[in-house]
Amino acid sequence: MKKSLAYLATFATLALVTQSCSNDDNNDTVVDESTTEFKHLRVLISDETTTALTLVNPLQGNSISFEAKHPKSALYTSASGRFAGIIHRENNLTETFDTGLEFHGDHVDIKGTPKFGALTGISSKPTHFKSNFGEILTFNDGDGTLTVGLESEIHKNGATMKTITTGLRAHHGAMAVFANGTYAITEKDNSIPGTLPERVKIIDKTGKELFASTIATKGIHGNAADGDQAVFGSSSGILVVKNNGEQSLIPHPEGFGTAWFGTILETNTKGKFVGYTAAKGAYLIDVIAKTVKPIIENTDIMQCKVSYDNSKLGILLHSGNFISYDLNTLTVAATERNIIAPTLKTATQKPQMEFTQRFVYITAPATGELWMANIKNNNDIKKIKVSNTPFRLTLMGFENNGDH
Repeated sequence: MKKSLAYLATFATLALVTQSCSNDDNNDTVVDESTTEFKHLRVLISDETTTALTLVNPLQGNSISFEAKHPKSALYTSASGRFAGIIHRENNLTETFDTGLEFHGDHVDIKGTPKFGALTGISSKPTHFKSNFGEILTFNDGDGTLTVGLESEIHKNGATMKTITTGLRAHHGAMAVFANGTYAITEKDNSIPGTLPERVKIIDKTGKELFASTIATKGIHGNAADGDQAVFGSSSGILVVKNNGEQSLIPHPEGFGTAWFGTILETNTKGKFVGYTAAKGAYLIDVIAKTVKPIIENTDIMQCKVSYDNSKLGILLHSGNFISYDLNTLTVAATERNIIAPTLKTATQKPQMEFTQRFVYITAPATGELWMANIKNNNDIKKIKVSNTPFRLTLMGFENNGDH
């Protein structure tokens, strides 16, 4: 029986090869994959005024509609790329969402249809989201706690994210996850007025302090981490916190004055991060060399994002122009071009942007569309209807075309 099956398989293979050779003789057309998005890449979009949640399949140009618990939710993709955290800050709720796509190194398995996860989080003003090493976390501005859930429990009936009591004052804070299972977390000592924290300490999964803060700043906002070290934007300098408790400040570039990086982004290179401030532009921070180099110096930036694979920096200007830079060489990866109409700096709801190796995705709040612009082809711009007033978007899934 096995030999018969083997014979049939061999015959079928030969037939396919013959067919392929025959087709090659008569058709020299080569499909340019750069004109289409990866098969397993998705875009999730929330709405400002309704509970609509839209999952777009860019390759097929279609979408599936869902209903979140509340409107105006912030969206974040988990470390695995499969799941999303849906943050309803004012409603003290975190929902989870599953694309049904699971990555296996060289291909993607379909593990089910897209749907909400069972795992939810109840906390006081969840604001800052992080995901790494199988966890999803929120820092809760309302009481200074952390809420932690596991990706492996997203479909566990009745699963809830666990709250870690940190002993901190309520503040507009942030946290970072280290590869050794500990967390760097901001703390407020009230040395400056307002809600911004001044310090960072390291705690374990129970909330116990492992390493106290050794540096006080004049205000912290924004952070990123590479597993071994975390970087926080600070008005006193760039605060670097290592997982062993060591802390240091990298000075801002000369001429910064009172400007400082309120946004820190991760790259695909260990020890290198992007710092962004609307007052100056975007800069590459190398915490090992302790250098800060300009990527783009421009005060007209509306959106500053790293690509889905963290290898490039994309800039969307208020003029509607887009440009990207290779973060390894700091050279232009995609030359400046106009994609959307200009946006006033005073606009209350501005277009949001994310991008992959092949396409730039921009929300159009006024028309209820997602614009999909080919990185290489100025004439290739598609418009996909999503919801009345698209609010936030996140890329999900994988830049991969392989099936099992």
